[in-house]
Order: sequence, then structure tokens, then C-alpha cells
Amino acid sequence: MPSLKDLRNRIASVKATQKITKAMQMVAAAKLRRAQAAAEAARPYAERMSQVLSNLAGRLTPGPETPRLLAGTGSDRVHLLIVCTAERGLCGAFNSAIARLAREHATRLMSEGKTVKIFCVGKKGHDILRRQFPDQIIDFVELRSVRVLGFEHADMIAKKVLERFEAGEFDVATLFYSRFKSVISQIPTAQQIVPAEIGGNGGAATDAVYDYEPSENEILETLLPRNLTVQIFRALLENAASEQGARMTAMDNATRNAGDMIRRQTLTYNRTRQAMITKELIEIISGAEAL
Repeated sequence: MPSLKDLRNRIASVKATQKITKAMQMVAAAKLRRAQAAAEAARPYAERMSQVLSNLAGRLTPGPETPRLLAGTGSDRVHLLIVCTAERGLCGAFNSAIARLAREHATRLMSEGKTVKIFCVGKKGHDILRRQFPDQIIDFVELRSVRVLGFEHADMIAKKVLERFEAGEFDVATLFYSRFKSVISQIPTAQQIVPAEIGGNGGAATDAVYDYEPSENEILETLLPRNLTVQIFRALLENAASEQGARMTAMDNATRNAGDMIRRQTLTYNRTRQAMITKELIEIISGAEAL
């Protein structure tokens, strides 16, 4: 049985940890408001961009002039997985859920005889995936020093992806991130971005007829690379909101668990102390009677 001093030290240690988790919960709650607002503000632009591309693609006649970012390379032998995770932990299953989805996708592709390459954005995803796929990881971007995510960070990542695509290093690129739904719900998502997946109802929101100048091919040559950057930027913002939501929930659970542990340890401490006092009284009384 631990001594009273050990129990006191343990209670003090758990109380100190509880203060830390409570502070982290409050910080995550404050950051969540900004991150959620940024993610929700980016959604309409990304969705509208997809609608415009869908409208353009619907008017396009397939041919040799079709942009490669839309038509693809004509093969799907080499897949690039762009895995976006957080730079820090202590956010529950947020990072592991994204990495698990990417790992399952990579395992399925490799079982089909496809070649898989992994582009990690975020330290935690890189640390998880390099244990099983050390040879498949071809690039790694760390954003630990970035305080506020900007469009330039997504543009930097998109340029790296485009350079590899133009060099013929992959045929299909899939983006992995966590879509923010609520504080307690973040949805791991896989989105194909090369070749661009264009929905069939992208232009269904309006019956207007558009006449494009210059041609659809020229517009797509400009919009498709920008759409790639927009989708990556949206994924980074969704991840930032999901990370803070997951951290807020995880730290709240940790604070509650610390409180339960303190109550149990305090009860054990009081019982042990009472038992020791009772034992000392019995020894004193027995000694007095012996005299």
C-alpha cells in the first residue's frame, strides 16, 4: 500500500495536470471560433469554383487540347496521396483517423498492383505513416511555424504537386483531410483532385446560358491549377477547425478524468490516513493497558 506522502504527491501531480488540460481546453475553444469561421467562409468559394468548372467541362468537347488536369494522363498506375494532418498531438483520434484512412487507401491500391507515393503535410501524419510506408513518402511539408494559415501556404503545396504532375511522377492525386462538422464530429475525407472530379450537376444551380471568351480550354488551363490550390486551402482550413474541435473535446475529457482520479485518490488517502490513526490509537491503548 502506498504511503500517505506518495498519495499526496500523486494527488498534487494530477491536480497540476488537470490545470494544464483545462487551460488547453480554453485555448482550443478560443482558437476554434476563428478556425471554424475561416473554414465556413472558404466553403462557398470552393463549391462555386467546382460549379464553374463543371459548367465549363460540360461544354467542352473531349480532344487532344483538353487540359491534362481534367483529362488525366490516360492511366491510373501511379497514385499520389496528399495526407494533411496536424503539427501537434493531444487532439484525440484526429490525426490517427486521417492516417488510417490514407493507410487503408494505400494498402488497397498496392494490393491491386498500383504504385503509391505519399506527400505528407503535417508532422503527425508523417510520423504515423513512415512506420509502415517509409519508402513511399516522397515529400514532407511542415507548417509548425505558421501561426495563421494563408492562401500562400496552399499555393506552395499545390505548386509542388503540379511540378510532380508535369514531370510525370503520378497519374492520380487524392487529398486526405478531416472535414469539420461540429466540435464532437470531424469526418475523415478523401477527395480526388488530379484529375479534377467534376460533378454532373455543377451547373444545375441556374438555367442561365453562358458564352465564354476566350475558349473553354483556355479558361480551364487557368482555372484548374487555381482550383487545385483552392481545394488544398479548403482542406487546410477544415483541418485547422477539426484539430481545435478535437483538441477541445479531448482536453475536456482529460480534465473530467483527472477530476475523477483526484476524487478516487483523495478517498484512498483519507481511508489510509484513518486506518493509520486507528492503528496508532490501538497501539497506545494496548500499551496503556499493559502497564
